Amino acid sequence: MFTDSHCHLNFAELRSGLPEIRDAMAQAQVSRALCICTTLEEFSDVHDLALGFDNFWATVGVHPDNEGVQEPSLQDLLTRGVLPRVVAVGETGLDYYRLNGRSVADMEWQRSRFRIHIRAAQVLNKPLVIHTRSASDDTLAILKEEGEDGRRGAAGGVFHCFTETAAVAEAALELGFYISFSGILTFKSAQDLRDVAAWVPLDRMLIETDSPYLAPMPHRGKTNNPSFVPYVAKQIAALRNCSVEEVAAATSVNFSRLFAGVAA
Repeated sequence: MFTDSHCHLNFAELRSGLPEIRDAMAQAQVSRALCICTTLEEFSDVHDLALGFDNFWATVGVHPDNEGVQEPSLQDLLTRGVLPRVVAVGETGLDYYRLNGRSVADMEWQRSRFRIHIRAAQVLNKPLVIHTRSASDDTLAILKEEGEDGRRGAAGGVFHCFTETAAVAEAALELGFYISFSGILTFKSAQDLRDVAAWVPLDRMLIETDSPYLAPMPHRGKTNNPSFVPYVAKQIAALRNCSVEEVAAATSVNFSRLFAGVAA
């Protein structure tokens, strides 16, 4: 019924309790999950999850925040991106939230890394999983410069864990991207984000946990896991005055449409 489009089940706080998490997912009617890669070093662990369970899939990528890790070449991403059950490139993008004394100009290494991911996704014909924080202007500009304008040959993808403005959401949609909402939607401080979720077209929307982070209300402060993704759907249903089942069905169809090769 529900699909968690973004989680980190290889992280230690979740991997050690995977049998219990899978039981909780089944009880919550969460039937599928996309396991997200954030470094090349962890790719084999992420991929093993997808190979080991028929309702998990994997991505390949290096998160923009990760420093001191293996820097991905185009070939690194292409080699891993063609493996079975790898359905997307990412998590990739830009993050200027923690500059640690550096300027935006100093973050050229992030922008270069992002471009490599975009080019890999285009060669593989697989979508991008985009992370952007305090960097939306550059994120959108680089996507456009690299040909991600929704036309033939573009990879497309999703802006995951969306926290930006309505204007950024509109720009992402115009480029052909989907918008994914997380448990942040349920936070008391997130009214602006709820306003965005109320008008993003349901046929361009995904839901996610980004677990182990960002557990939704009423579980805020706990370790998040994919069984909590129905709380995101319930919040969206309330905002749109529709049923939770409608949100679950639409976002699951969208997941299958975006990530080709994923079983419905």
